[in-house]
This record gives sequence, structure tokens and C-alpha cells, in this order.
Amino acid sequence: MPHFPMSSVQEARAALAERLRELRLDAGITGKELAKRCGWSVAKSSRIENAHTAPSDADIRAWCAACGADGQAADLVAANRQADSMYVQWRRLQHTGMKRLQEASTPLYERTRLFRVYASRVVPGFLQTPGYATALMGTIAAFRGTPDDVSEAVEARMRRSHVVYEGEHRFATLVEENVLNHRIGDSEVMAGQLGSLLASMALPSMSLGVIPAEAPREQVMWPLEQFTAFDDIRIHVELLAARVTVTAPSELDVYLRAFTRLTELAVYGTEARALIVKAIEALA
Repeated sequence: MPHFPMSSVQEARAALAERLRELRLDAGITGKELAKRCGWSVAKSSRIENAHTAPSDADIRAWCAACGADGQAADLVAANRQADSMYVQWRRLQHTGMKRLQEASTPLYERTRLFRVYASRVVPGFLQTPGYATALMGTIAAFRGTPDDVSEAVEARMRRSHVVYEGEHRFATLVEENVLNHRIGDSEVMAGQLGSLLASMALPSMSLGVIPAEAPREQVMWPLEQFTAFDDIRIHVELLAARVTVTAPSELDVYLRAFTRLTELAVYGTEARALIVKAIEALA
């Protein structure tokens, strides 16, 4: 597993930089001449061409104009924006609050048939109770300094969770045992959440495994950042400061292989229920 899930972003940036370089070479001009035509420094041209600096939309249009390739500007701007969307700071995603983010992801949830979810810190959103989600989102809003629309965001998250109960969706969910013991909200809220997890195990759409804290990891997989795989085409990785979207086939494969290994550590059925009950009893 990469130590920091940014390779998809870097790959997209490098591909864009290479396309810009090819435009310059096809035009038969040097980096110095391109900089002159664009009205900026040679150093800026070099940084963009070597993927050290992400170009703005205006930079790309200027580059294309300097190379006599205005017709390619729109496609390159679109590629630039796609690369930019792969790594998005939570502050940017949530600058108007959290409700909009919940609603924006609903179409993705509705069209996904197979969810593979690994939860290393908190209960996955689609399994959260209103009380748990309220406590969690309240903490997030306070920490990130985003607008407080917690009540509306919780309602939107609950509506989005209809995919667990309706339609042809399947959920392969892995939860680290520490998630069961990491208290969000008060004891009553946490007990309600754990009880809801127990109930979810009976859902026909749900496979819920718990990875015991003492599971031997030397030959399998260490705890990772929390992530959700949407079918085989897209993965969202949750970092402290940002959400990373993984779409590169090679990196998708890394995460999906990691998920497969993590399933080998998990316990299911009676053993998983026992760990959840143990966490409930510890709240008393």
C-alpha cells in the first residue's frame, strides 16, 4: 500500500504536463520562447512542464494559444479539473456545510452495486444512527470550522442510506474492533449505534466483518486509512485534511487487494456479534 494515496493525482498531473510538453515540441518552440509568448517566466514554464506546479485554466489556454493549438485547450482544461478533483480538501468540500456533500454523493451511492468498505476510525456513514452521525458531524464541523448545518446534513445522510435497504446493492463491510470502542457521543448514543450494527448483520444486503484488535497482521495487512470502493471503478480515501479519489486501474488494484487481505483478518457471524456485544457491555 502506498504510504500516502496520491499516486493517482500525480499520475494525472504528469500526463497533463506531458501533453503540454508535446504541444510545445510540435510547435517547434523552446521553453524560453513559450514563456515569452505567454508573458511569464521561463521558470514557470518549466515547473508546469515538469508537473511541479499545477497550471490554472488560464495558464493552459495561454499555453495552447502560444503553441497554435487553441482547439485542444478545452480538453486539456477538462483534464486539469479532473486531476484537481482527485484530491480535495475537506474545507473546500464542506465550505457551505456538510448537507450539500451528502446530497452530492447520493447519485454515486444509488448507481453503485457493490460497496467494499473498510472502516478504521468510525462507523461507515451508511450504517450510522442519527445520534451517532449528529455527534460525529458536530465534532467535525467544530474542528474544521465549517458552517454548522449538522441537523440538515444528518437528515441527508439518513436519506442517502436508503441504498442499504432498497435496490440491488451489496455491502461488504469491514470494521476494525477499535471502531466499536472509540466513543462518539455519550454512552446512550454509542450503545444505540452498536445495537444498530448488530441489527444490520441480518440485512440481506450486508456482510459485516470485525477485525479483532489482536489479529496477527505480520503477513496480511496493517490498519489503513478509511476507504470505500464503489464497484471496481472508484475509491474514496478519507484523510484528515482531504478526500482522495482513486481511479487509476493500478491503484484501484492495490486497494482492492488490500481489502481482500483485510477480509482474511475479520471474523463474521457469531464471533463478530460477540465483539460488538462486548463493546456494548463495556459502556455500562
